This record gives sequence, structure tokens and C-alpha cells, in this order.
Amino acid sequence: MKKLNMASAMMIVLLSLSGTLKAQQQQVTKTAQSPEAKAKADAEVEKKATDWVASLSLTDTAKATRVKNIIATHLKAIRDWNNSHSYEAVPAGIDPATGKALSTMDRQIIINSSLPKSVHENLMTGLRADLTGEQVETILDKYTIGKVAFTLAGYKAIVPDLTPVEEATILANLKQAREQAVDFKNIKQVSAIFEIYKTKNEQYLNTNGRNWQQLFKAYVESVKAKKAADAAKKLN
Repeated sequence: MKKLNMASAMMIVLLSLSGTLKAQQQQVTKTAQSPEAKAKADAEVEKKATDWVASLSLTDTAKATRVKNIIATHLKAIRDWNNSHSYEAVPAGIDPATGKALSTMDRQIIINSSLPKSVHENLMTGLRADLTGEQVETILDKYTIGKVAFTLAGYKAIVPDLTPVEEATILANLKQAREQAVDFKNIKQVSAIFEIYKTKNEQYLNTNGRNWQQLFKAYVESVKAKKAADAAKKLN
């Protein structure tokens, strides 16, 4: 009986190893690129980095080249990490904060957030070495398609009497979201990072005498009413 149990245990181990190796092979197949495809992807990254730096109108060519190389290196690192680290590496389970099942996006965010810290640090250190604070923010906005300004404008529309202190707190959270979001590959992942801080902002407003749910509901109703009024004017 003991021999039989040992044989069964060995079979389970072998099957488990086989499954792991198969998953790893599938991941390699998914992320493998032909030299031509890689060259094309790298060229797209180089163009993006060049365009972003061009928006700064730097007159120092050497500085512009350094900044462009820093951005391109970071973009490639983010792309390669995302492509070589599947969400499947994170076991399906629940979010301990909500009890809800982890979504595919949740699992991809988790695996991408394990990116070595040095990748982010190299980007920020490099940018700050050659750019002003305002120029650094411009580059970070390029990564996140201006979501800080857009989201802040939304808060101001929903909460018209936002106080200076409230605005400063919300803006600080959004800027933190922006810097964290630059380490994620696409706009869906960037938006997922911003959602974390939007929730934080809404909780902040609620704990400081606001009722976010009511404010948002009132805003939606006012937008609908305006659309209805505009439509009525056109008919008349």
C-alpha cells in the first residue's frame, strides 16, 4: 500500500511539473517575437519618446537625446515586462478588501506591479536630472494622456464649491496615481491605477463632510437636464 501511495504521489508531482512547464512554454511562445516584429515595436517606442521630448522644445540637443533615451528605455522595459508576465501567473482568488473575485485586469495589475523598483527609479532620476519639475510633469502627462487635469476637472464639475484644501488633496492623490501609472503598459491599466486613487479621493470627501454619491447623482441629473433642454431648443 505504501509503495502504491508513493507511486501515486510521484505521478501527481510529475503531472504538476508537466503542467508548469507547459504553461511556461506557452508563455514563451506568446511573447516570442521575430526580429522584424521586435525592430518595428522598438521603432514605435523610439518615435513616441522622440515626439514626447519634442513637445518640451529643448534647445540643448545632448539633453534632449538623454531624456529621449531614458523614456525609450523605460517604455521598452514596461512593454517587455507586461508581455512576458501573464496574468495567469497570479492565482485566481478574491480581493481581500472587497471579497470579490479577482478580475483578469486585477491579476495583470498585480503581476505588473512586481516590476523591479529600479525601472521606475531610473526613469524618475533621469528625468529630474535634466528637466524642470514642470517638464517632468509634462512627460508624465504624456504617459497617462493628461488624466490628472481631466480627472481634476471632473471633480470640479461634480463639486462646484470644492475648497482649496480639498482641491490640493485631490490633486496630490491624482499626481501620485500618475507617477505610479507610468509603470503600466496601456491606457486600460493606467485607468485601473487611477481608479484606486479616485476611490481614495471619494473616501476623503465623504470623511470631510461631503456625500460623494449624492453629489455625483446630482451632477448626472443636471447633465441629463441640460441635454434635454438643448434638444428641446433645437426642436423649437
